[in-house]
Amino acid sequence: MRPRTPARGPELTELGLGAAQLGNLFRETSDADAQGAVDAAWDSGVRYFDTAPHYGLGLSERRLGAALARRPRAEYTVSTKVGRLLVPSPETAHRQDDDGFAVPASFRRVWDFSRDGILRSLEGSLTRLGLDHVDIVYLHDPDDHWRQASTTGVDTLVELRDQGVVKAVGVGMNQAAMLTEFVRRSDVDLVMVAGRHTLLDHSARDELLPLARERGVGVAAAGYNSGLLATDRPPSDATYDYRPAPRELIARADALADVCERHGVTLPEAAIAYPLRHPAVVSVVLGARDARQSRTNAERLAARVPDALWAELADLGLVPEAPDGPSVPGGRS
Repeated sequence: MRPRTPARGPELTELGLGAAQLGNLFRETSDADAQGAVDAAWDSGVRYFDTAPHYGLGLSERRLGAALARRPRAEYTVSTKVGRLLVPSPETAHRQDDDGFAVPASFRRVWDFSRDGILRSLEGSLTRLGLDHVDIVYLHDPDDHWRQASTTGVDTLVELRDQGVVKAVGVGMNQAAMLTEFVRRSDVDLVMVAGRHTLLDHSARDELLPLARERGVGVAAAGYNSGLLATDRPPSDATYDYRPAPRELIARADALADVCERHGVTLPEAAIAYPLRHPAVVSVVLGARDARQSRTNAERLAARVPDALWAELADLGLVPEAPDGPSVPGGRS
């Protein structure tokens, strides 16, 4: 698996493992399956692992740290996120978390992009991960907290980077517009854009990706649009942005799958290859719940996707024309 090195920041593998499922996203994942997902990703060549306190109220970080504990620290890159402090909540521990994770609600998330909040969040993450440092720290989903995140939040991360505490800093969000403003106005090294640079949503192509390329900011593109692009044919109950997918989007995914089939490619294979065609993108980050899913992601990354597929999709208006820049080597463009 080839690495890509951003203009500013550590080397990332083209495929990263997103660890939300290790935090019991939507349903329980066993400790053994979580370990298997990380081991299989490692055996496939993945060396970039992304997590967050939000994922399972710290469970994802604990499991990822345990799974990586016997690996040489210098050989992998870990990112985590700040902005949601985990505050003990014994009064709600008897019920389940209400934010999408199948874990007891023994903590509550408190938004905090202050300097103290960020430092406390990072300290908690290091404890859960069992690491003395992480490589990348992202501000996590500051959609409703622009003022604090874009000032104190970014300033604190830059301070940590300048002190050598972390190697790179950035912002991770499910929208492109505010990420564009962070790239335009602040000294970030990377952004993680979830769901906005995919076969189904091209909104990051308008401003974010060109500006990131111009400024030397690396882009990590996350997700299969939370499931709609993860199967050869989307099921009727497919999800999109963590909600039931609208019928019109399922129909578009079916149209994409039709073209893929004509070129001997599956929809998920094209979904992984597509973000990497843009020269600003340094990694595609995908979740996995067990060893089989990690191996499947790596096999899909390795699939050969012919140029004729992209040409037909563009002719049909299903994807934009390819950007200027080098094509992805190795037959995936």
